[in-house]
Parts: sequence; structure tokens; C-alpha cells
Amino acid sequence: MSINNVIVAGVFAVLNIAAFSAHADVKSAPQTYTYGTHLDIKKVISTVESGGSCGIVNARMTYLDSSGTQKVLDYSKFAECANQGG
Repeated sequence: MSINNVIVAGVFAVLNIAAFSAHADVKSAPQTYTYGTHLDIKKVISTVESGGSCGIVNARMTYLDSSGTQKVLDYSKFAECANQGG
């Protein structure tokens, strides 16, 4: 393999990494869930909830839809309490 081939392969590798990084940084504005919202969830990336108390808390889910687009959904849920079930 000549030095020119190595240089060309290196340039393509750098361009691919840069393109992937730019695509990964694209974030959409969070959507707030309401009753009847159509959800197209193929893969859940992460879920977090705010607050540490028991009861209803705000939560955020980051997910990929069926086309592979990363989306964010805000919703309300019951908190994960350590003493649930009595």
C-alpha cells in the first residue's frame, strides 16, 4: 500500500467521524406528552426524572423513532420510590 492510499484512507476516516459527530449533536426541541399524542418509539436511549420525592414527577425520555431520528419527550409519571408496596 502506498503512502497516497494511506493518506486518502485517513482523510476519509476523519470526514466520516466529523459527519457522525455533527449528526449526533443535532437535538430537537422536547415534545410534551398529552393524551392522544402519537408516539413512534423504536428504541429508548435514556429516561430521567426530576425530583426525589414520591408521587407524580416530571420525566424526560430520549429515544429514536422508526426513521432513526433522535427525539425527546417530556411527560409526568409516578416517581420510583424506595418504599413502594408498604
